[in-house]
Amino acid sequence: MMIRLILMIPLVFVIACGTTDTTKEERMARNQTTGPAIDGNPQTRVIFASFAQSNGSLRNTMILAKSIRRFGGSMRDQPIVIYIPHEWDDPNQKYLDGLRALNVDIRRSKAPESSLWFYYARKVYAAAQAEREAEGRSSILVWMDEDTIFLKNPSDLVLEHDIVFGYRPVMHNRSGSALSEAPDEFWSRVYEVLSVPDSLFFPMVTVADKVTIRPYFNAGLLAVRPEKAILRRWVDDFEKLYTDSTLAEMCRNDVEKRIFIHQAALVAGPLHLLKHDEMIELPDTYNYPLFFKEMFGAPEEFDSIENVVTLRHESYFRNPSPDWAERLKGSPEVISWLKENLVTESE
Repeated sequence: MMIRLILMIPLVFVIACGTTDTTKEERMARNQTTGPAIDGNPQTRVIFASFAQSNGSLRNTMILAKSIRRFGGSMRDQPIVIYIPHEWDDPNQKYLDGLRALNVDIRRSKAPESSLWFYYARKVYAAAQAEREAEGRSSILVWMDEDTIFLKNPSDLVLEHDIVFGYRPVMHNRSGSALSEAPDEFWSRVYEVLSVPDSLFFPMVTVADKVTIRPYFNAGLLAVRPEKAILRRWVDDFEKLYTDSTLAEMCRNDVEKRIFIHQAALVAGPLHLLKHDEMIELPDTYNYPLFFKEMFGAPEEFDSIENVVTLRHESYFRNPSPDWAERLKGSPEVISWLKENLVTESE
């Protein structure tokens, strides 16, 4: 019996060592996949992504990346990916170098030629590519428009385990469908083409003019779990809409429909793929529409960044009011940073 136990010891030792080595390798591989820990959770990794198709928007993505690295708190070191059109031959080298200095990954994306008459087609295809490339690499993809700026640690973007989709409503009812009224000709056709029944609707209140509308997600800030393929579904639905002859004719007759048809295409995917309790409306401190009243009209001012986590500046800083910094309420340090980075320079 003693001899048998002595003979078994080396075998047990080998098995134990093999198990330890395998676990260590698995742990290393998992760490490479999850990246830096967020709020103490090593299993969570966020990838931030955006799209630029002009030197002005490329400069904006550099400011966006700077803001994440400066104000992103526990997420300041997370990966950032910026997509640009595959056919763009001469992006500003200074901005590309600035992005790379911030450890930003710059990638090319492609949209079908047939889609490019619609203003934001390239963004839809870039978002789908970002989601596809993030799957297996991150728990959460944060897709943003390039005019986004981070001012605080965006902890709400680390979605709870049972939440799949974080969103903000559209800014105002410029092109939405008011819940109190029957859908107009455009939205009726959208719902018909995308097979969206009334039973999937829930109320959503626009940010700037406080109108209760049917679901209409702002395409400028989305937090998704990549494996759910919400942004890839966005491409499928966009193609259904822009190839529909009835909707194409509406877009020829109304430039706003041509501008916003990509955002209308975003409606169906979350409603079909998810239960309502798998979605979350992010707090109003996200996607804050800076100086929106001045630009587009609104019942209230949007001139305080005291509690803002992320803001959107649209085209405001192409020709800002001379006293904008004095009018803005918030941290002097943050306002000084905005002033330093957002003054438009000549291209």
